[in-house]
Amino acid sequence: MIVLIVFIAIILVILASCVKIVPQANAYVMETLGSYKETWGNGIHFKIPFVERVASKVNLKEQVVDFPPQPVITKDNVTMRIDTIIFFQITDPKLYAYGVENPILAIENLTATTLRNIIGDLELDETLTSREVINTKMGAALDIATDPWGIKINRVELKNIMPPAAIQEAMEKQMKAERERREAILRAEGQKKSSILVAEGKKASAILDAEADKQAAILKAEAERQKRINEAQGQAEAIRQVQQANADGIRMLKEAGADESVLTLKSLDALGRIADGKATKIVVPSDLQGLASLATTLKEIVTDKEN
Repeated sequence: MIVLIVFIAIILVILASCVKIVPQANAYVMETLGSYKETWGNGIHFKIPFVERVASKVNLKEQVVDFPPQPVITKDNVTMRIDTIIFFQITDPKLYAYGVENPILAIENLTATTLRNIIGDLELDETLTSREVINTKMGAALDIATDPWGIKINRVELKNIMPPAAIQEAMEKQMKAERERREAILRAEGQKKSSILVAEGKKASAILDAEADKQAAILKAEAERQKRINEAQGQAEAIRQVQQANADGIRMLKEAGADESVLTLKSLDALGRIADGKATKIVVPSDLQGLASLATTLKEIVTDKEN
């Protein structure tokens, strides 16, 4: 009875081992009596006990391998250390299982060899400024070399480029000198622009001052002209008023019916103004005797009124 139970248990264990479930993004390489049979994809599978076995479990997801720094020599004989990162994916589980003994080690050695070949054709400055070119060349070379192993190289990246300490110090000094040169250029450009702006400001100020002086002179001349016009108009108005007064006086005399005696008195008044001592010439009327008689008569009339 106990033997039967043990036998049944062994049978169940064997049957359970014959059932295999392959996870997603994985593949199982199957062998029959040591020979390759097939590759199982994801899902449930059954194998023949003691005849078939899982030779290799392969991860089909993209994988990343960070290799340690490798010493390389540039074209101008500068030794530096470069470490790389490889992004790869297994595309053929059968080739991956049977193509090479240790695929990761093989990729590392192949990467170091390819890197030395590429860097050996470049000088130091080109190496430091040509990361994308190096990455592209290495990716293409590794992809071709690993294709028989069932491996697809998706991308290669140079993680660090470490030149010798002396060269690194010299590069830092060169970079510092370049920054100082750029700073001096920028400062000179700023001073140049500032000088140009100051000169343009002075020019604009001079133009504005000249324009203001011109406008002031125009306004002054206009004021002087207006002053002379006003003075001339004032003189003309004074003359007009004098002439109007004389005309009004004559008109009033005519309206009052002035006789000969009044006109004679007006003549004497005008003669007195002529002979006030300021004139250089004296005009004597032809009727001087009549004027004297009139003056004597007026004097007698004034004397009678006083008595």
